[in-house]
Amino acid sequence: MRAVDGVSLDIAEGEVMGLVGESGCGKSTLGRGILGLLPDGARAHGQVLYDGRNLVDMPLKAVRRMRGPELGLIFQEPMTRLNPLMRISDHFRETLEQHESKLTDREIRHRSLETLGRMGIPPTRFRQYPHEFSGGMRQRIMIALALVLRPKLLVADEPTTSLDVIVEGQILALLATLKRNFGTALLLITHNLGIVAEACDRVAVMYAGQIAEEGPARNVFAEPAHPYTRELLRSTISLDTTVLHSIPGAPPNLIDPPTGCRFHPRCPDVMTVCPARDPIETHPEPVRRVRCWLHGPEREIPPGGTEPYERDAIAVAEEA
Repeated sequence: MRAVDGVSLDIAEGEVMGLVGESGCGKSTLGRGILGLLPDGARAHGQVLYDGRNLVDMPLKAVRRMRGPELGLIFQEPMTRLNPLMRISDHFRETLEQHESKLTDREIRHRSLETLGRMGIPPTRFRQYPHEFSGGMRQRIMIALALVLRPKLLVADEPTTSLDVIVEGQILALLATLKRNFGTALLLITHNLGIVAEACDRVAVMYAGQIAEEGPARNVFAEPAHPYTRELLRSTISLDTTVLHSIPGAPPNLIDPPTGCRFHPRCPDVMTVCPARDPIETHPEPVRRVRCWLHGPEREIPPGGTEPYERDAIAVAEEA
């Protein structure tokens, strides 16, 4: 089983890449894999190139030293990650002393309070325990812990889940500041397409462990090339929504994924070639790429065969 299969992404310094898709498509696994935080028994193959170094081949101790000052992670549901026996001040002290041991007590306090202040946490609460905060405030504190070291690459796994729109806006503003002032590269994993449209330079759409479509967020949202992207956008709710739309079915079990294009059992534009062959990655624009037979060759020779597949549309398979 491959939870992430053949994914290739480039994130430049100071760039925000959005990673979207339904639950179970491999987004969080990809984010954790970049930092070497895979479950016991999982194996990683390929390359994760950071500053010319392949993180996959590096010793785990070396990768651990990079976490924090170079590679940062905002966990999914971060409000549950605080140690209930430690004050908030102790969390920040431990983090900064571990990675920047030359900082004085005054510098640690200043850096911590500055980051917390940007998250809307007042200095009067610096020495309180996690149980004295609401869930949303604990989430903001955990985000501040990830940002206090000013990492060069930050993986944010749904950092605004369960937060109100005001705090959500504060967090997005802080992430924009990191990008602008420190050149932080950000991989933003989210289900919120509105956040992607507002905050991301580029977007990658992930389905069943693969990248279905990738390109500038403005272009992808304006003219989605992959049927999955189009269906995701149709499923969002806005002030103009009058009828709710959803994608029939669910992402496949990756232990036994569908043959050919993995989206074909749910695709409204499925063709005879789709279940028979893996789609070829094409470039409808120089800055975009998509894995879909709608943008592939008109006729394809099957493996070991002599007759080409026609790109005729067929009905979507009925749900079991």
